[in-house]
Amino acid sequence: MIIIPARMASTRFPNKVLADINGLPMFIATAKQVEKLDNVAIATDSSKVVDIAKEYGFEAILTSNEHQSGTDRINEAAQKLLLDENEVIVNVQADEPFIEPSVVQKVIKRVKKAQELKEDIMMTSCYKLIDKSFATDPNHVKVIVDYQNYAIYFSRSKIPYDREEHLEYFGHLGIYGFTKRSLQEFCALPCSPLENIEKLEQLRAIYFGKKIAMIMVESRSFGIDTTEDLKKALEIFKH
Repeated sequence: MIIIPARMASTRFPNKVLADINGLPMFIATAKQVEKLDNVAIATDSSKVVDIAKEYGFEAILTSNEHQSGTDRINEAAQKLLLDENEVIVNVQADEPFIEPSVVQKVIKRVKKAQELKEDIMMTSCYKLIDKSFATDPNHVKVIVDYQNYAIYFSRSKIPYDREEHLEYFGHLGIYGFTKRSLQEFCALPCSPLENIEKLEQLRAIYFGKKIAMIMVESRSFGIDTTEDLKKALEIFKH
């Protein structure tokens, strides 16, 4: 099951999930990108988003407006959908309308592999090589990984610090794969200091010593956090 959290109250870009993407609301454009991979549901705090989702034939679940993260929101949706504990659930951010289906498919496969091998991981996500202009932009999240491709840390800062500027930088894509069981476990953890400082929910898992498996992918997509990002994305992906 792919669940797309679509919160209306974005601080940097109000109502961005409704922004026009080639004639479609952003969250619908995202849903259409991944609809052939699995069942798709929209988790939102807005009855307007619910109504729009239904107009386009997508299931939508109205969730609390008190959630601090998109993952907490999809957890509520997963409970209301009565999904099995072993169901693979992928959180695809509503602001990724140009995400390649192949990237999401790799996340799904990695979660299933972890199930087969009984790996002790809380979630799976992905990253790509980025240039220095993206690395210095705090709206684009960076990640560093260990030799086994588990996440060490995520930050809005350029990490790791390189005095000689010879490093390649890894940009994080906001896609998370769970089982329903591990999703519930994540959401049962209290918010962490790191999560509050960086405003990055995945740091909750790292703070409490949980593993995040990472996959390196090739992708042109990036999360749209500002109106400037939207202009850039529409220019890059124009038909």
